[in-house]
Amino acid sequence: MTRLLFVAVLLASATTPVLAQDAHLERVRRILAEVPLVDGHNDLPGAVREASTSGSGAAVAGYDLRSTTTGDTDLHRLRQGMVGAQFWSVHVNVDATNPAREQLEQIDIAHRIIERYPDHLELATSASEIMQAFGRGKIASLLGIEGGHVIENSLGALRAYYLLGVRYMTLAHFTNTDWADSATDEPVNDGLSTFGEDVVREMNRLGMLVDISHVSPATMNDVLDVAEAPVIFSHSGARAVTDHVRNVPDGVLARLPENGGLVMQVFYPPYVSEEYRLYDERSQQAVQVDIQRRFGNDAARIEQELERWRQANPAPVATISDVADHIEHIRDVAGIDHVGLGSDFDGIPTYVDGLDDVSTFPALLVELSRRGWSDEDLRKVAGENLLRVMREAEAVASRLQRAER
Repeated sequence: MTRLLFVAVLLASATTPVLAQDAHLERVRRILAEVPLVDGHNDLPGAVREASTSGSGAAVAGYDLRSTTTGDTDLHRLRQGMVGAQFWSVHVNVDATNPAREQLEQIDIAHRIIERYPDHLELATSASEIMQAFGRGKIASLLGIEGGHVIENSLGALRAYYLLGVRYMTLAHFTNTDWADSATDEPVNDGLSTFGEDVVREMNRLGMLVDISHVSPATMNDVLDVAEAPVIFSHSGARAVTDHVRNVPDGVLARLPENGGLVMQVFYPPYVSEEYRLYDERSQQAVQVDIQRRFGNDAARIEQELERWRQANPAPVATISDVADHIEHIRDVAGIDHVGLGSDFDGIPTYVDGLDDVSTFPALLVELSRRGWSDEDLRKVAGENLLRVMREAEAVASRLQRAER
């Protein structure tokens, strides 16, 4: 082989993967110009609230999304990530002294964020409004409650939140509500209580999506027994791939085609990588069993010792491929119509390599494209599946409301 030919072959072998990657990226960009990428869960409103000790107006004014923020989300990175629609989580801590009041304040913060950037964000409360905002070049902005404790066992409060624009509610967060068991708490109701069933029925009547991320498998199954409208998991993965209690068992995935529901794949490393999940368990044990035993309530010393432990025990790397494996498992068990995206950005302390803020969504779709996904399937996982779920939930609500007249 001549030197000239050798150099030509070397250059070709070096550039072909880059060209192929560019082709996948261009394909993804073309699709996302046609279909809104819908993310099921972003905790920006909570990050805004935590950044300020003042009222909601000062909090929003002091957290300028036109600049690069210290968190995972700002306007420039949302545009880089080609985000077409975003469910903003209006999360309130489960130990809140006045959960309903704090929920109203958190909803107010979300509305103020949306109103402050009218050239970029637009409130949406339906599938048609998502498409209208997308057509105007805006990021459709929807609200989701994370934790049914904020209704304080009141269907009236639930209805009021709907009128304020909330379009999904996670039934429980890290602890049980009085009427729904969490995945991370000791069971009390063995799923849903009778009142919990009433909550699901009322959400169906309103057209508010029932979100069963964070709940126990018994609660998941009880919801699927009661629900007339499609459910969502706003930010969960496949338990068969990563055995974390926050993920969805195959038995539940197999029920989604009948219900029409959707798992929006989360990006948090302990939920997407089995190796990272085991590391996270060891890390928590180091804190709970050893470090806290030695240092009691000395938070500064505990953090110092924990950082020393982390340096001695570096975390494994969760990858985009890990996330894609979850998506493909959900597709294989539930079907392509039942998987979407739910990052949990601005609510997670660690990141998948290559999925570390809202600008990186296309990288995941590039990975799926590289694995041979069709345009039709990429469109579905990006946003069409969620739009279908919303339309079907809206149709169920219309039917149930007509039946009352």
